[in-house]
Amino acid sequence: MEAFALWEHSFDAAAAEALSVVLSHPYKTCILAEARVKTDCFFGVRGRGGGPMKVIVFGASGMVGQGTLRACLRDPGVTEVTVVVRSPLGRADPKLREVVRANVGELGGAEGELRGFDATFWCLGVTSAGKSEAEYRKVTYDLTLSAATSLAEWNPGMTFVYVSGTGTDSTERGRTMWARVKGATENALLRLPFRSAYMFRPGVIRAERGIRSRTTSYRLMYAIFGPIVRLVGWVAPNSITSTDRVGRAMIAVVRTQPAERIFGTRAINALAG
Repeated sequence: MEAFALWEHSFDAAAAEALSVVLSHPYKTCILAEARVKTDCFFGVRGRGGGPMKVIVFGASGMVGQGTLRACLRDPGVTEVTVVVRSPLGRADPKLREVVRANVGELGGAEGELRGFDATFWCLGVTSAGKSEAEYRKVTYDLTLSAATSLAEWNPGMTFVYVSGTGTDSTERGRTMWARVKGATENALLRLPFRSAYMFRPGVIRAERGIRSRTTSYRLMYAIFGPIVRLVGWVAPNSITSTDRVGRAMIAVVRTQPAERIFGTRAINALAG
């Protein structure tokens, strides 16, 4: 609820109905409105509002994936989390299930383990450095679409959330190779028969709670520029996001089903709360 001038009366009315109410600063409400994020809840509907949610996470061993997995395991409304991984995570949690595949894009034979889910959070990605466009497209576009096509067939009511990055080229005709491939991947995902699909385009992501990137160049970059990133985050909080915020925003976008389909850093932070 926005803390507008007469909020007390609405707050008391909602409390009388035993509803949980959170006050939002007017500035934050403006950000949500700009992103066209619906914040009304549909209680009791699976995967929306206060309803239970079953999710699949790809890339759970990576930096963004670790943050997303943590957010899912901590959220009481997420009742089951299945991770599709190349090797076991070595982590135990009552909510957690693992599907181990040598090629996570090939899901043949896993239909029984991957049917009946409300959302997929795709956090899997690789750097384009040192790769040709054909090589990068194979591990970005081809792998993602192979898995997503199967999931859409098995879970027509699913919401698919894909993490790409700021600068992604929706026209697919730009001069930057990785941006063209990411743009093509986003466009193809939006055409699949999911209930809905959302594209997250974060810029700088701050790793939290001991999470580290598996990419050597990224680890080096964070080690060198970490203090600067923290300073920028303090001065201009909507210029960067964090692993925690990306995870919480993914869950929020499934619950709220906003009209907007592409979210940058500012909107991701608003969704995360």
